[in-house]
This record gives sequence, C-alpha cells and structure tokens, in this order.
Amino acid sequence: MINRTANLLGGISLAIGDRIEDTARDILNHAGETPAALIVIGYGTGPSNDMLRRVLDLSHSGTVRLIDRLVADGLVERCEGHDKRAISLFLTKRGKALREKLLKGRLTAIRPILTTLDDDELEVLGNLLHKLLSSMDPTDMERRTLCRLCDNRVCTNCPLPAEIPGRSGA
Repeated sequence: MINRTANLLGGISLAIGDRIEDTARDILNHAGETPAALIVIGYGTGPSNDMLRRVLDLSHSGTVRLIDRLVADGLVERCEGHDKRAISLFLTKRGKALREKLLKGRLTAIRPILTTLDDDELEVLGNLLHKLLSSMDPTDMERRTLCRLCDNRVCTNCPLPAEIPGRSGA
C-alpha cells in the first residue's frame, strides 16, 4: 500500500512541478531557478549572492550569471550589504510585478488539479499535507529551499517556516 501511495504522490508531484515550470516559462521566458530567484529575493530581506546560491543550490559562478541576467533584465538591483563586504539583492519595480505574476500563476497552475475535490476533501488533503510537511526535520536552509516558490501570504500556520523566531531570515 505504501509503495502505491508513494508512486501516486511522485506522479502528482511531477505533474504539479511541470505545470509550475510551464507557467514560469510563459511569464518570464525563463525556467530553471530564475523564478525561484525572483521569489526568494522578493521576500525583501536583501539576500546576498551566497545566501541565494545556497537556497537555489547553485554554483557560485551559476549564481553570478543568474544575478547578472536578472540585473540586465531590469528585475533585480544590487545594493550595499549590511557589512559592506557583500551585496544585498532587491527586486526592482518590474521585478516585483513579475514576482506577483509568478506567485499568482503558480497557484493558478495548481488549482485545476484540486477542483475534483469537494470542500471536505480539500480540508482533509490540506491537513494531510500539513502533517507530512510537519513531520520533516529540515535545517533552516532546507526550509528556505523547500519554500523557494511559496507565496508566504497564503500559507497560514506554515509547517516549514523559513523564518524561525529569534533567527535571521533568508
């Protein structure tokens, strides 16, 4: 029974991932880590290149190329960091607008899969997903990585908050 459920969960996960990637490509003309970079940077905490690299699991040079492209596209700006040795990344007005489209598009891409469920089933599924995520024991960085495409405004009582009380955020 657990193998069947695991297999079904894997299938739905891939279907959802493909829909999210297709939506991001339609909005940005880029897929891969570009959408995640915009969402992570858009949390507004001014991540450094290194923090973004770790959240996206990219090489240093890959992260620099990604940021260079985002800057060239007018989506991200580099600002002086807190300790003046590093830079902080922030979205431009255009970057913020595209981030909003990405977040809305992500939910729009996923929602049709859920429309076959009634309200009670949606509540049960939501509770089960919350329980599964809550059972994970990720590091702070794994939390940020898992939530790199999340719209933190719609997730109440997050089972994997990237922001841990008393610690600095992404």
